[in-house]
Amino acid sequence: MKAGLFILMFLGIASQAVADPEADRVAFEKFYKERLPGIEIAAHKDGAYALDAAKREQWLEIEDFPPYEIAVDEGESLFSVAFANGKSYTDCFANGGMGIKQTYPYFDLDRGEVITLELAINNCRDANDEAQLDYMGEEMGNISAYMAFTSRGNKFDIKVPEEAVEAYEQGKRFYYERRGQLDFACSSCHMDIVGGLLRAEILSASIGHATHWPTYRFKWEQIGGIQRRFLQCNEQVGAESLAQQSKAYRNLEYFLTYMNNGMELNGPASRR
Repeated sequence: MKAGLFILMFLGIASQAVADPEADRVAFEKFYKERLPGIEIAAHKDGAYALDAAKREQWLEIEDFPPYEIAVDEGESLFSVAFANGKSYTDCFANGGMGIKQTYPYFDLDRGEVITLELAINNCRDANDEAQLDYMGEEMGNISAYMAFTSRGNKFDIKVPEEAVEAYEQGKRFYYERRGQLDFACSSCHMDIVGGLLRAEILSASIGHATHWPTYRFKWEQIGGIQRRFLQCNEQVGAESLAQQSKAYRNLEYFLTYMNNGMELNGPASRR
């Protein structure tokens, strides 16, 4: 009941004349502090493994020899390969692409849209006359895994300038709106019944959802990005799944990552 009241109150912010993303973030964090009082906010970067000691121990054993290790190594090699014109990914990104994931996604004022890391990788390829990568393909996963690995330990610092408020609000609405045959919202699982079980899976808190991507999921048998998880969630509730890097998914990622501002990145990671 408390979760439902919080969500109604939280959604009410969107109807106010002036949106306040930081007030949203503070309220979001406060909700999880009160709902899961025995768990530090920082611990949620480990997702459901912050909520179950036995499963956490099993996960830590897996992390001794992580299944994403090869992806990181291959991503480093791919990142270093020069394009046909002699340039490379390092020419497209600040700091040569190293240690920058904490600033993604961001709102591009010139383009008037949210730019995720994966979209930026393909934009780089476009700018250098290279074919785009499949957003759910192995090469994209490996490159983004390597870039995430170089950003471990950094903390999210996502900005929402005035021009980006509409995109932020659209992402926020997507998170709270119910959809599909099950009439579920993202918040239905990750706020209303957070810490509970659904199909034998512990439902994690959204306060840490953006920290550990891309992730090697054993169900996928490969590494993938957060938007692939969005797609899977939509399918599970019987809702229409959207294209990877669609405007709606990018705005959702923008909102969700802003809610994780100040949290430490620990991707890539492994998940069941």
